[in-house]
Amino acid sequence: MTVTPDLDSLNARALPRWYDEAKFGIFIHWGLFSIPAFAARLGNITDAFKKDYDRAVAMTPYTEWYANAIKVAGTPSAEFHRANYGDAPYEAFKEPFLAGLKNWDAAAWAETFRDAGAKYVVLVTKHHDGFCLWPSAVENPKQKNWFSSRDIVGELARAVRAAGLKFGLYYSGGIDWSFNREPLRTMGDFIGSVPGGRYSAYADAQIRELIARYEPSVLWNDISWPADERHLFHLFADYYNAAPDGVVNDRWRTVTWKSKLLRFKFMRRRFDTRYKDYIAKNPKALEGIVPPPVPHSDFRTPEYAKLPAISAKKWESTRGMSHSFGFNRNDAEADYAPFETLLGDFLDGVSKNGNLLLNVGPEADGTIPTPQMARLKSFGAWLRANGEAVYGARPWTQAEAVTADGMPVRFTQKNGAIYLIVLGSPSGSEIRLRNGTLEGNGRVLADESPVNVHLEGEDTILNFVSPLKGEFAPVIAIESAKSVS
Repeated sequence: MTVTPDLDSLNARALPRWYDEAKFGIFIHWGLFSIPAFAARLGNITDAFKKDYDRAVAMTPYTEWYANAIKVAGTPSAEFHRANYGDAPYEAFKEPFLAGLKNWDAAAWAETFRDAGAKYVVLVTKHHDGFCLWPSAVENPKQKNWFSSRDIVGELARAVRAAGLKFGLYYSGGIDWSFNREPLRTMGDFIGSVPGGRYSAYADAQIRELIARYEPSVLWNDISWPADERHLFHLFADYYNAAPDGVVNDRWRTVTWKSKLLRFKFMRRRFDTRYKDYIAKNPKALEGIVPPPVPHSDFRTPEYAKLPAISAKKWESTRGMSHSFGFNRNDAEADYAPFETLLGDFLDGVSKNGNLLLNVGPEADGTIPTPQMARLKSFGAWLRANGEAVYGARPWTQAEAVTADGMPVRFTQKNGAIYLIVLGSPSGSEIRLRNGTLEGNGRVLADESPVNVHLEGEDTILNFVSPLKGEFAPVIAIESAKSVS
């Protein structure tokens, strides 16, 4: 069915089944910023805005924002850069990065992601620094040859597909520091920094080039889009017609007269005064990043955040394993979220109609850091044993319950079975479930051992023939289950 560039046609298009069923994808932030691999350490990104608003954009833990951070005098990044690279510009990282690719193996990455249980991979093709990981034929009028001569995007696309996974791409449409070189400090600066002039035509030409060359199954834009809705809807229609299995995310807010006002510094300062006051009066206002709804998207993208309830709209949580997406040389094991936290958040999302796009931040030479590899292997082991409850599953009538001893429980369903996932490490022969009354024939997915499921008053009792041994997140499938709540 041909898609036309209007909202009725765009919004009538069904979500491709593969994306809904995939549940788990890998994000990759890798580029010139992977050489310095440094950022300030104030906590997570929202902590930077709470603790140091006047320099927050230069103080985030995101190493991929290094090119901006070193422009702001006195920041840890600026001090680190001067101590280690002197007066060298950010552009000086290009040749060392390209030279370091000699041992990078796209096929090895793809196998790692497949073995981790991922079903799709989304590569950052151009981040805010404007550097392109493919040999673009679209000339950057502000920065000559600001691209990789090696086709990193193409090599990974082929390897990912050879491993049986879907391939997608990220593009920073709203921010490009090769076009807008001013130092950014505040939220007002950041929002107002979307380039004008020739940038809109440049971004449109590049993303169309990416679509034509690599046929991505995911088109993941970031921040905003530098054109109006008419041009954007034409882009969406052309993309869908070229990639029938394609999906687009929700970070496509277009330029309006209000957003253009923030190109003026006095308007930014007015915005910052109000926003800073709002944060001070609402300390819980910034808990992760949840982009506002847009007229058309296939899925929403909360960042370092979760949705509280089952969502009719498909969504995809995205996060790094630590506070950064790009590799941070200073991250120790303690800076990475435990596997149990990452898996628990993933399963919470699946129970509420979400996917997880879990980020990998490789070192400059393509090495995946040991703490990240360990977590990928743990995901793979859990999903090999319990993937039946995840892949192709849908939310049940309720997402959450709790055991009598306080362990959270999440539910999914598929093919007549209800899957009960305990987000804890229970042991022993019995679990008593509050807030959900079920009955049916049960089995533990990990070993296929039987579970007797029956009611005692308003509680569901699960008796295990083979006692649980304290492994994290056991899954019980209740066949021909029925809720009697």
